[in-house]
Amino acid sequence: MTSPRRRSREFALQGIYQWLFTGASAAQVLKNLSEMEAFDTADAAFLKKELTGTIGDAEALRAMLEPLADRKWDEVSPVERSILLIGAWELVHNPKIPYRVTINEAIELGKRFGGTDGHKYVNGVLDKLARQARPEEVAKERKPRNVP
Repeated sequence: MTSPRRRSREFALQGIYQWLFTGASAAQVLKNLSEMEAFDTADAAFLKKELTGTIGDAEALRAMLEPLADRKWDEVSPVERSILLIGAWELVHNPKIPYRVTINEAIELGKRFGGTDGHKYVNGVLDKLARQARPEEVAKERKPRNVP
């Protein structure tokens, strides 16, 4: 069974994808999503915060992500772009979620909805962003553990 948070991220991905193509407001996208099957299984508050935050901060997030990508932003598939924006928003604005959780969730979205190796691309870009956005957390995680 899919957790309410993961379901929220799946809906957020669909919402950001819709926004990329239509330019609709976050409120309109959220309304459209609310009419979809299984919407009631998502964490509505988390989804709203994630969707409105990502759309509201998309320009700044794109500016952070573009230098870390190995291709032009417009050459990244819309699904991977959507996943990268959501992951970037979480890394920058939701420090209560460990960066590894954010990256793992983005990888899972990439495996489920993205192209063949899209999840690997998402992983590489978000890993670089995590080192910039949360250097202390990343350094602490990557420190070798003392082995007796």
